[in-house]
Amino acid sequence: MRLSIFPLTGAILFPGLQLPLHMFEPRYRALVSDALARDRRIAMIQPKTDREGAPLYDIGCVGRIDEIEAMDDGRYTVVLDGESRFRILRELDVATPFRQVEGELIAEDGDEVLSGIERAGFEREARRFADAQGYAVDWDAVATLDDQSLINGVSQIAPFDAASKQALLEAPDLAARCELLVQLMYFFGQQPGSDDRVTLQ
Repeated sequence: MRLSIFPLTGAILFPGLQLPLHMFEPRYRALVSDALARDRRIAMIQPKTDREGAPLYDIGCVGRIDEIEAMDDGRYTVVLDGESRFRILRELDVATPFRQVEGELIAEDGDEVLSGIERAGFEREARRFADAQGYAVDWDAVATLDDQSLINGVSQIAPFDAASKQALLEAPDLAARCELLVQLMYFFGQQPGSDDRVTLQ
């Protein structure tokens, strides 16, 4: 399938989650206009470097525009609903100002759950990480989240570098993503005050 992409370092999206975006560059304003005229879908993917036209990682996530606010100066604020991860097959040669790819959707198991030991281990490391970083967390609210919302949600917003976030997105299943997330929290939790991390607020 043909996908119009928004390459953005440090930003990943998971199926079932939302991602707010501020579109101000002319090419991405054109991307939003095009998406609204077609199927409201925008494919999020990370570039491998920050240079113009940089190669892309293989896996991203298709989002559907759920909310949109158009500014007087032509900018947009949009909220994407994550629908499905996708794998790039090839980049297309297009005349549009935004890049397009041919991609295939990745089938997801919507019923995945963690074992009790996996969930407990994650929450234990998450508490340590939050304390080390000085984050205020409503742990009662965390306890009410289902496993997928919890693991994918933390993966999406965690203050890790772009390569680590990509590895989380590419994890083959929920258990593997949980295990990697625990490892990353342990690793980054040992480095309070590091300036090398990409933090998404």
